[in-house]
Amino acid sequence: MSYPLTGFEGKVAVVTGAGRMRSIGRPIAVELARAGCDVVLTGTGRPPDRYPEEEKAAGWHDVESVAEEVEALGRRALPLVSDVSDADAVEALADRVEGEMGRVDIVVNNASAARGADRVPVVELPLDVWHHVIDVNLHGVLYTSRTFAQRFLATGTPGCIVNISSVGGKIMGPRTAAYAASKAAVHAVTAAMAKELGPAGIRVNALCPGIIDTSRLDDIDRGAPWERLVAAQIPLGRAGEGLDVAAATVFLCSDQGAWVTGQQWNVDGGQLTIH
Repeated sequence: MSYPLTGFEGKVAVVTGAGRMRSIGRPIAVELARAGCDVVLTGTGRPPDRYPEEEKAAGWHDVESVAEEVEALGRRALPLVSDVSDADAVEALADRVEGEMGRVDIVVNNASAARGADRVPVVELPLDVWHHVIDVNLHGVLYTSRTFAQRFLATGTPGCIVNISSVGGKIMGPRTAAYAASKAAVHAVTAAMAKELGPAGIRVNALCPGIIDTSRLDDIDRGAPWERLVAAQIPLGRAGEGLDVAAATVFLCSDQGAWVTGQQWNVDGGQLTIH
C-alpha cells in the first residue's frame, strides 16, 4: 500500500536560487512540481560564461532549463530573474507572481551566496564580502519571507515557508563567520516568524543540509579528499544529494507535515546530532 503526500493540487510554489543544474534548488522545484504544484523559479541571471563546465556541455539555460523540466511534468512554470537581496526586487517579484499565477501557497528560500572569499579568518574578512553574504543569505530570506507572508495574511492563505539553511549555522566553524552568522540568524528568523504566523495557519521551517554533492562544492576534489571528508563526518557513509533536501522540503509543504512549524531540521546523514 502506498502512502502518498497530499495537499499540492492547485497550489503555486516559489523557489529561489533554482537555476543551477547540480544543486539543491533544482530538485526542490522539480519535486514540488511532481507532487502537483505549479512552480515559479528564480535565479540571478548568470551569464553563460559563469556556468560550470558541465552546464556549458549540457547546453544549460539556468532557470529556463528547470522550467522545461517542470512543464514536462504537466505543471505550469514561470522562470524569472530576481535579486533576493533587493527588497524592492522582491516586492516586484511577488507582484508579478500574483499577477501571472494568481496565487502563492509555498515559498522556498534557497538562494544563497557561493563559497569563496568569505572562507577566511574573521580578522582577514573583507567587510564587503561580509555584507554580501549577509545580504543574500539573511536579508534575502527576510525580504522574501516577509513579503510573501504579508500576501498570505492579506488573502487568508495558510501558506508554508521553508528556509534552506545549513548545519554550518549550528557548527559555526572557523573561517565561516559570515556564512555561519547568516545561517544562525535564519534559524532565529524562522523561529520568530513561526510563532508570529502560526495563529494564521502559516508554517515556517528551516532545513539544514550538511555535505551535499553540488557544483557549489566543486572546489573540493572528488577523489581522495572528498572520500576522506565524507568518511570523517557522515555516519551514513555518503554525501547528500539535492534530492535528499527536496524530499524533506516536499514533506514539510504537504498535508502530512501540517503540524510541523518553527523547526530547523538537519538533513545531513547524521553529521550533526544536535538541534
